[in-house]
Amino acid sequence: MNNLNLTYIQANLKWEDPQGNREHFDKLLKEVPAGTDLVLLPETFNTAFPVDPKVFSETEDGPTMQWLKQKAQALDTVVCGTLLLEIDGHYHNSLVWMCPDGSFELYHKRHTFSMGGENQMVECGSESFIVELKGWRIKPMVCYDIRFPVWSRNHYQNGRFDYDLGIYLANFPASRMNVWNTLLQARAIENQAYFIGVNRMGDDPEEVHYSGHSQVISPKGKVVSKAETDTEAVVSCVLDHEKLLSFREKFPVGKDWDSFTINH
Repeated sequence: MNNLNLTYIQANLKWEDPQGNREHFDKLLKEVPAGTDLVLLPETFNTAFPVDPKVFSETEDGPTMQWLKQKAQALDTVVCGTLLLEIDGHYHNSLVWMCPDGSFELYHKRHTFSMGGENQMVECGSESFIVELKGWRIKPMVCYDIRFPVWSRNHYQNGRFDYDLGIYLANFPASRMNVWNTLLQARAIENQAYFIGVNRMGDDPEEVHYSGHSQVISPKGKVVSKAETDTEAVVSCVLDHEKLLSFREKFPVGKDWDSFTINH
């Protein structure tokens, strides 16, 4: 397993403007350095959150999916973000893991934000998702998922962890940044994995302010990379494979984790 080169983008999203957001990310993605393995965009990066899926959802061959394919190919890297997708007549807030060859995988947001009415707009997913990249096992999730530690829980069996890096792509309001910062650290510590939270910044018409606080947390719960607050940023960092293995070997708490299953 090699070190992993990440770039995450903290952006000011345009409300209900897919074309405008794609054009804005066109400019931001020009700052992604060569050799990046994975580019991460915020939740619902093409529309902001929440919007009516009957109006703004796309299909798997729609314009934003085609845009993601073009960007992954041009950058020769995996590009990951979420958008509203209509699949077989059902609406989802879907995380897209787009590979440079145009192949992709989807994770449908498990925990829809009922207090904001998202559960009435889209269906929650039922399947967890773990993908491999450069030997790293990665578990991508979406925003509200961060509040549910069982869903985020790592496992250790037969000398192997389920994942090495957890991801949350989010539209997480500034009024709850203490929660965001605390839970990111908690998830990294309790799962002995790196965690990254990629959040938007700016304001929406509902007068909700987003301040960003996108950051990478080490398995020890320390901030190893962070975007400047209330500022658009394209931030790159390297996740150290040897430091992860060394910490897990010196403090093998995974062997004592409880075994459990999740009923969908």
